[in-house]
Amino acid sequence: MSTVRSTRPGAAHRLAALVEGALGGPLPVRLRAWDGSETGPADGPVVVVRSRRALRRLCWQPGELGLAQAYVTGELDVDGDLADGLRRMWAAARERRVHPPRLSLADRARAAGTAVRLGAVGPRPATPGSQARLRGGLHTKSRDRAAISHHYDLSNDFYRLLLDETMAYSCGVWQDTYADAADAQRAKLELICRKLGLAAGSRLLDIGCGWGSLTLYAAERHKAKVTAVTLATEQAAYVREQVRERGLEDRVEVVRQDYRDITGGDYDAVCTVEMGEHVGDAEYPAFAAALHRRVRPGGRVLVQQMSRGRNAPGGGAFIEAYIAPDMHMRPLGETVQLLEDAGLEVRHVESLREHYVRTVAAWERTLEERWDEFVALVGEETARVWRLYLVGGALAFEQRRMGVDQILGVRPTAEGVSGMPATPGEWYERLDRP
Repeated sequence: MSTVRSTRPGAAHRLAALVEGALGGPLPVRLRAWDGSETGPADGPVVVVRSRRALRRLCWQPGELGLAQAYVTGELDVDGDLADGLRRMWAAARERRVHPPRLSLADRARAAGTAVRLGAVGPRPATPGSQARLRGGLHTKSRDRAAISHHYDLSNDFYRLLLDETMAYSCGVWQDTYADAADAQRAKLELICRKLGLAAGSRLLDIGCGWGSLTLYAAERHKAKVTAVTLATEQAAYVREQVRERGLEDRVEVVRQDYRDITGGDYDAVCTVEMGEHVGDAEYPAFAAALHRRVRPGGRVLVQQMSRGRNAPGGGAFIEAYIAPDMHMRPLGETVQLLEDAGLEVRHVESLREHYVRTVAAWERTLEERWDEFVALVGEETARVWRLYLVGGALAFEQRRMGVDQILGVRPTAEGVSGMPATPGEWYERLDRP
């Protein structure tokens, strides 16, 4: 890789020295500073530090969150392929075993000196308005309502623009014969219904129903009777509207409440699609017990949930501040153990990690293709939050820093009967047909 360096020292060279010290080697991307100076590899994306405010922000908030704040405000940008830039940075950190990069006390002292020389010292910059601001005890009902609202009540118009016609905001199942995201989502919904063994009249509890993709599909295509539960006001309003338009009032009940407030039981099936990440670490055993309590003996429970390695169980500073506050992900094996500890027998586990790379990439393409519409709807700062989120998310699944899995369990009868088929091969036959 060729490297071009200017003969005139400038801000870029001073900043590059700091970054190279933290990374333990040369810059993997080119760097351009507000004074026009550049340094680093001549090919590939260019990280643009547009103002001294970006450096000042990093002095006050070093690390991932400070970088994210600088990016969403436009103080820091990437000229070129953002995914390529992030991929190069992750590769350099991994190869040099500085993942994540950490600044020593000496590094911090040098950074402070550089900030003084570059005129970047000053009061702490204001926190971007798009960042979550939650109050109250962790995973209290009121705080959980606020956390869910921050992300899912952005507006139904926003999600209509981002998602496909199914309004499914979770990992799809991509088959070679399927050409678009909507087909992948319908295949996922059909696979879930088959794994749950839904038939006409089956009672399904859909916890964290989102915009009702599974609820509506199960009621229309499999004639199930569904209780759909969500904490988000916008989601509940959307699903109720869809239920009325489709004439499903006799099959679907939409309830806006916390999962801890759900009453009743003896459901034939319980499903929760990418909602368990919001439950919390200490609270998950009670959540698993609630899944067991709500399903009848012989009934099935399906959990589709994201996972992360033991050394980084949360969503990361950026995601937790801007996208999903208070979320907690754990290794897959721990989730399986928690479900079994609650009395469920786990019968089938399936990784969909590569499917999420394609799913998130489809959302990100929509964002870029309709960028001006998104900016007009939610503002440039929020649009930049979502660009960083989607690009970074696809990369995390691609590099196996995050995963997503479908876990199918059953509540056995007192005699140990599961009611499960001996082999599940029929689940995957013609997913485009119920």
